[in-house]
Formats: sequence, structure tokens, C-alpha cells
Amino acid sequence: QVQLEESGGGLVQAGGSLRLSCAASGRTFSTYAMGWFRQAPGKEREFVAAISWISTTYYADSVKGRFTMSRVNAKNTVYLQMNSLKPEDTAIYYCAEASSPGSVPQTMGLYGVWGQGTQVTVSA
Repeated sequence: QVQLEESGGGLVQAGGSLRLSCAASGRTFSTYAMGWFRQAPGKEREFVAAISWISTTYYADSVKGRFTMSRVNAKNTVYLQMNSLKPEDTAIYYCAEASSPGSVPQTMGLYGVWGQGTQVTVSA
């Protein structure tokens, strides 16, 4: 069973940048898609970005052009570079591993392993 641990969250002013990391341990994740989701207070968890095992990426419309997801399989790590941050990006950010190798879902239910999350707060 793989374990996921996010890091890199924090407090930043609007317009700033943060880079989130998600490190996997327990086994290699190189053949699985990975995703980033976020949950703001009082809202449902929502899709942010996903990356296939060959690094094809998908983004929610709300973050396209501002966020970039990447992975380094040799390090069992995925990243989320977040630029031009807005107050509405404030949320707990979670990384997750897809349940089936080869698929690149954008739906929460198709991810089987989740990290504990990291808080991102963007001040106006």
C-alpha cells in the first residue's frame, strides 16, 4: 500500500506562488496517474489537476494557465506549481493516487489513496 504525504503549503499574498509536493512511499507509483484536489471551508472537495504516468496533464478550468502539475517518477514525487494565486484558491490541497493504473480520472471516487492534505491560504 502506498502512502502519500503533501508538503509546501502556507500563507501567501494574492499574486504570489507556492509549490506543493507529494511524496509517495511504500511502493513505486510510476504506472499510476496522480491527482490534486482541494477543499475550501464549507465546500465540497474539487478536482484541481491530474497527471498520467507519462506526464500528460489535465487541469480544472479555474486553474488553467496558473497551475502546473509535474512528476518525477524516480523520486516518487508529484508537484503542483501554483502561480498568480487568488484568495479563492484558499483550501486544503490533497494529492491522490488513481485506483487503476493507466486511467487519469478527474473524479474523487476513482482515486484510492489520499494524503492528509496541506493548507494553502491566499490573502487579499
